[in-house]
Amino acid sequence: MRGDACAGKSFVANFPSMMWRKRFFFLCALVSVFALSAWSQDAADSPAVRPSGISGPVRKAKAVTAKDTEDADVESSPARKTKTSKSTHAESHRKRAKAKETEESIPAPTEYTPEGIPKTSAASVIVVDANTGKTLYEKNADQIRVPASTQKLLTALIVAERGFLDQRVTVQPVDTLAEPVKLNIKAGDTYQRIDLLRALLVKSPNDVARCLARDDAGSIEAFAEVMNRRAQELGAVHSHFVNPNGLPVPGQYSTARDLSLIARAAYANPTIRSIVCLPQLVFRYANGRTRELENTNKLLRRLPYCNGMKTGYTDAAGKCLIASGTRPGKDVIVVVLGDSSSRVWRDASALLSWGLWM
Repeated sequence: MRGDACAGKSFVANFPSMMWRKRFFFLCALVSVFALSAWSQDAADSPAVRPSGISGPVRKAKAVTAKDTEDADVESSPARKTKTSKSTHAESHRKRAKAKETEESIPAPTEYTPEGIPKTSAASVIVVDANTGKTLYEKNADQIRVPASTQKLLTALIVAERGFLDQRVTVQPVDTLAEPVKLNIKAGDTYQRIDLLRALLVKSPNDVARCLARDDAGSIEAFAEVMNRRAQELGAVHSHFVNPNGLPVPGQYSTARDLSLIARAAYANPTIRSIVCLPQLVFRYANGRTRELENTNKLLRRLPYCNGMKTGYTDAAGKCLIASGTRPGKDVIVVVLGDSSSRVWRDASALLSWGLWM
């Protein structure tokens, strides 16, 4: 009986501390729930440049799975997606894409020459000082190559230099004739020139390039003349352009050296410089729908010192990339043409690092 009485007294004596302990654990659990909720909200709303007046959630950009014959800088149009989904080879295509993604995510170690320069598999390469123009390294830099969408840097430069970027542009039916890949802007819709320029440099849509070119010069042919004239002024004398988006067409070509000259001019333009560094962008369609576009330049997410510039790909051109990087006192531009999917990012990042810290 005495033992039971002692146990009862002990329970009564400890009862207040037990209650406080339970309350403390309850408060800790409550705080943890709120913290996890806030963290998940932050993760869902990743930072992106938004058009004015836009708030709330946006639709994430989907991964690109364009065919080799396409300029795979942007998503395929809905019509092509429907055809692809009905293909009997869709399953094998998905398997190849998955294997390709795994191959790119685990790059092989970079090899170096006896002079300490990274070896690359690209057909043509050049590394230049963005400020002085000095060539730091080159490999087949004057070889005539198909530039693919890297030439959109010249398209963007001409539009940016023309100015009046707040002016509204009305999409014409001819602007939408840009299969296979585009942003699907519709004829009759209007956009600010700056919004189209941002979309062009971040996601690389071919219809947007046509729209900006036609708006600037009146026609694609007239804009091509402007491109060639501006290229000559920059010293890019071994290039010839026929369209503003880089889709394959006879008589369109450039070199790594010429593209580095164009890239230097684009790098010096504050408008272009402020766009090419964006990891993502929120684009607002004319009907009010918004969509988040991820930059096609993967180096922006892999290298903290990368600050631009432009990707490109067609079957004829191979994987192409113009990349820029900066550190205190030095800016470097790398042009890589005719590379493979599994090595273009590794090659460009190795050359960029070497150029900045050589």
